[in-house]
Amino acid sequence: MLSSKIIQSSIDDLKNITRADFCVTDKSGRELVTTFEYLELSADMIAGFAASPADSQNISGYCLLKILDEEDIAYILVVNGNGGDGYALGRIAVSEITHLMAAYKERVDYNGFYQSLLMDNLLTVDIYNKAKKLNIRTELDRIIYLVEIDQGLSAQGKELLKNLFSENPDDFVTEVDEKNLILIKSLPAEKDRERLEEFGSQIVSMVNTELMIKVRVAYGTVVSELKELSKSYKEATVAMEVAGIFYDGCEIAAYSSLGIGRLIHQLPISLCEMYLNEIFSKKDILKLSDEELGTINMFFNNNLNVSETARELFVHRNTLVYRLEKLQKQTGLDIRRFDDALTFKIALMVARYMKFLNQKEID
Repeated sequence: MLSSKIIQSSIDDLKNITRADFCVTDKSGRELVTTFEYLELSADMIAGFAASPADSQNISGYCLLKILDEEDIAYILVVNGNGGDGYALGRIAVSEITHLMAAYKERVDYNGFYQSLLMDNLLTVDIYNKAKKLNIRTELDRIIYLVEIDQGLSAQGKELLKNLFSENPDDFVTEVDEKNLILIKSLPAEKDRERLEEFGSQIVSMVNTELMIKVRVAYGTVVSELKELSKSYKEATVAMEVAGIFYDGCEIAAYSSLGIGRLIHQLPISLCEMYLNEIFSKKDILKLSDEELGTINMFFNNNLNVSETARELFVHRNTLVYRLEKLQKQTGLDIRRFDDALTFKIALMVARYMKFLNQKEID
């Protein structure tokens, strides 16, 4: 059923236009929303009308009408005024609320279908049958965008993101939980495939500008059939998780561009432990200080260039060399050499992945 907030907003607008008062009750006469300061009708009177075969009735200066959901009574509408005006205004309000109910039911049907589809809870035959019923195209290039908002999804945030898809009937937005939205984006033109990251950037930019909150976006690969959407959703979920583990500060993650992070993400923890024990003690690498990790990451970001790294760290070149030699004594790896740097980089990523898995088990 519709929320009271939506119905209240509707009758408030109607009152502002018509200057008439409206009240919506349930079948028992219990008031749900109203613009009346005081309604001189008892619940028993309203319930008596609901039980009668009449579609409308005038009682004590009020016009009562039934709002039907298919053939069942959903609400009773009360409008002040007998005669033609009261009835005409009442019919306008009934039409408005009936259309709102139909739109809500359609939204629920679409939402339930897409959520079941993405979670692999539908048989192939059910996918095509329900898609036909809902007039959803089954053969169309689509992609899943997963949007994560740290502070949680406010009503304003949801509306903002849904407006991105309001122009295309083949696009859809559904919620995962209080922090995540799934955006199903259609790609009717070939050029749309080239703008996947650009669209993710638009989402990040819009949320940052309008809501001033942090947001991360991940997306899967393009699929051409409706039944394959769950694949793109799983890929987007993996991309979001991998980016969170390995790539600090990454706002937009594409499943097709995760690099070695995606490979490590697929490894069993036993294999990760074996790798670290072959290189050095897992305890040592996880106990590196923030300064040491910052130096190492900066060194990697500057392609193992000592002079450039020292400049960006605002330290003397000899100071950086001392730090790298100290690290070599601790770990047995000289990251100034490409092979050792590659080994160390992978070991760091494996250690971070193990830390993530351990924390996940605790949570």
